[in-house]
Amino acid sequence: MTDFLTVGSRRYRIHTVDAPARLPYSLRIMLENLLRHAAPAEQVRALTGWRPRAGRTAAVDLHPARVFLHDTNGVPVLADLASMRDAMAALGGDPGSVNPAIPAELVIDHSIIADVFGSRDALARNADREYERNAERYRFLRWGQASLRGFTVVPPGKGIMHQINVEHLARVVMTRGDEAYPDLCLGTDSHTTMVNGLGTLGWGIGGIEAEAAMLGQSVSILVPDVVGVRLHGELPVAATATDLVLTLTERLRDHGVVGKIVEFHGPGVTALPVTDRVTISNMSPEFGSTAALFPIDAETIRYLRFTGRDGEHADLVEAYARAQGLWHEPDAPPAYTADLDLDLATVVPSVAGPRRPQDRIPLEGVKAAFRAQERPPAEAGREITHGTVAIAAITSCTNTSNPSVMVAAGLLAKKAAERGLSAKPWVKTTLSPGSRVVMDYYGEAGLTPYLERLGFTLAGFGCMTCIGASGPLVEEVSKAVAEHDLDVAAVLSGNRNFEGRIQPEVRSNYLASPPLVVAYAIAGTMDLDLTTEPLGTDPGGRPVYLRDLWPAPEEVRAVIERVIRPEMFARAYADVLDGDERWQRLDVASSATYPWDPASTYVRRAPYLDGMSPEPPPVADITGARVLVKLGDFITTDHISPAGAILPSSPAGRYLAGLGVPRHQLNTYASRRGNHEVMMRGAFANVRLRNQLVPGTEGGLTAGFLDGGAITTVYEAARAYQEAAVPVVVLAGEGYGAGSSRDWAAKGPALLGVRAVIAKSFERIHRSNLVGMGVLPLQFPPGEGPDELGLTGREVISVTGLAALDGPRLPPTLTVTAGDVTFQARLRLDTPREADYYRHGGIMPYVLRGLLASARRSR
Repeated sequence: MTDFLTVGSRRYRIHTVDAPARLPYSLRIMLENLLRHAAPAEQVRALTGWRPRAGRTAAVDLHPARVFLHDTNGVPVLADLASMRDAMAALGGDPGSVNPAIPAELVIDHSIIADVFGSRDALARNADREYERNAERYRFLRWGQASLRGFTVVPPGKGIMHQINVEHLARVVMTRGDEAYPDLCLGTDSHTTMVNGLGTLGWGIGGIEAEAAMLGQSVSILVPDVVGVRLHGELPVAATATDLVLTLTERLRDHGVVGKIVEFHGPGVTALPVTDRVTISNMSPEFGSTAALFPIDAETIRYLRFTGRDGEHADLVEAYARAQGLWHEPDAPPAYTADLDLDLATVVPSVAGPRRPQDRIPLEGVKAAFRAQERPPAEAGREITHGTVAIAAITSCTNTSNPSVMVAAGLLAKKAAERGLSAKPWVKTTLSPGSRVVMDYYGEAGLTPYLERLGFTLAGFGCMTCIGASGPLVEEVSKAVAEHDLDVAAVLSGNRNFEGRIQPEVRSNYLASPPLVVAYAIAGTMDLDLTTEPLGTDPGGRPVYLRDLWPAPEEVRAVIERVIRPEMFARAYADVLDGDERWQRLDVASSATYPWDPASTYVRRAPYLDGMSPEPPPVADITGARVLVKLGDFITTDHISPAGAILPSSPAGRYLAGLGVPRHQLNTYASRRGNHEVMMRGAFANVRLRNQLVPGTEGGLTAGFLDGGAITTVYEAARAYQEAAVPVVVLAGEGYGAGSSRDWAAKGPALLGVRAVIAKSFERIHRSNLVGMGVLPLQFPPGEGPDELGLTGREVISVTGLAALDGPRLPPTLTVTAGDVTFQARLRLDTPREADYYRHGGIMPYVLRGLLASARRSR
């Protein structure tokens, strides 16, 4: 039902949500979306009739209010849209009809690398190298902004997308004409959930799903379970928001929230500032949840005003939330699928690692935990040895968005410098905030000089170390690691520490609060108990302990209240869409179709639509397939499609070298996602990938069964299979595709000829991405897997029964035959829309055929 809401001098039309009183807040937002878009009655009933502990089989089709992208996912998205324009022209349609139907906002934040550190010119030198490496990609993005309607680009150097989102872009309530509705934000980065801390529902989707949403397609999702987490009490003096989020990550991963939404409620929520809430919501992917929502309340409105949002819009957000039942009522929580409880007083200082964000270690146990890891003995008496801290990085929107932990880091640096302490010379120390506001308040508080004295000079405004753009190690450390096979460590204030992600030479990676990052830079080793042993000694020979340097909460609060003002945000974001002179100097082509450069090593026309027919071919069985890789549990998208440095010895490195690209210009996989030739060679190329077909090895190696099982690279084996017209499949264990919402983890295998992935279970976003690329996700029967069924990966595999996918009802299982083993695999096309995508060979051909048919009907 349509109603009206008057705020100030304006009158807004809203779609009233008459939801059951105990329906979770997130589902109320979804219900409004269905009602506003006149969804089928059965979808509306699926939400209005939602029961906390009922089975979940129904799907709903949601229309996002906007799509949010970063440059490394945004470049391939734009390449796909440009390729769709080409394909539309080839099929006789209007290429200019391929445009975003909703706002699409892209922030360039993933490309700057921490090459230079520890000097005051580090920012300028890193930015210069960023443009040297990425000018071609940036020209392409500027073409997209000039040629596609509704496509906005935030240039480099402005900050990290999610921090910019919560501090500036997020509307919480959108307006279009006289209509007001929730800001349902879906993004191509899994940490899009950060905006959940602001009361905005949103989550990460694959780049290929984002393309469909941008073109007006709905996003299909199973009606989720919603887990409630009641927060109460207060954080102890020594604990930070980072410690809280690491505790929640451990608890929620242990509980199991994959595919579910988490909602926080209770009196503890009321006491948490938005800056703590967004730190927690940012790590929703590390919990495994689809989203992690904090409902709108008075603190939300205060934050909107504090960060420079228009006062009348803040009034609208409050009025809309109260009118639509979206205002947090701490004493009347909704009904939840499961109810968890956390007393904030039980949170203790912690780190997480060395390989997964959910592996929390109390600070007092870090030394023992590090020593308990298996590793070869190291030569005694060396300064650089097992446990040496090679990287200490204050990085990531997770924590740099939170003034409490950032000011604490600055105060700890000040106290340490005043005691005569410094970072160890072998530690690469970097500071890469997600917002220019951070450096404003550091400067106002007088903390910048102390951070610089400890080596934490500004390296850039971007993701940097958190996404693996950490650059080279100190030369002596790199040499020692290579010569002695050392297990050195990184300590970062980021959100992910998966194997091979942060820096290829660093095996152990620990997530920690910004002040602990500074502390470990001073200590220089993980082989130390910071709670009982000194960080170092002052010039007088006196030991200095962490407790001597740790700032009291009232010290931190006093600095924040004294120096951080709304004008800082207004000033930082006044020119957020204006680039510097380097951005302005980039040549921009103005044309309906993109003039592809065949010599480009960064941007190539995507091949997915080559030879596409106006109608989809019939679905066919998979027969005579071979196993490309056989993998274990918790294989992440970083394992499948790494984001870090391209090694010269890798297939991608050799390919680029063959084109004349010098070694120092190889750049990262993340920066070359617009070139499918590079990315398909990077599939399964993570240096820490362990393929069970070639036991005892690490990296992108496999057995080529057309050559008697000889060891070769995954890329070379895949090419041989493709030339012989042999399909390939992937076998895997639990949690396949965990981690980033990386579309190339689906695109790369698809281009290598992977027809199906058969796993024990899938992470939500990656399973969706596989479907979007026409790769069939299948799940082993409960309690079974490759090892339980005795599969070695050397079997010839067939998947039969696929013809049923052309029928009106999807079969629950398909028959898989692997050698002499036959079993029924669960079909993981979870919604009717996903079945449509698979029949068409993926989202792109599905959408393009729909646009073409629509154009023909309108003639």
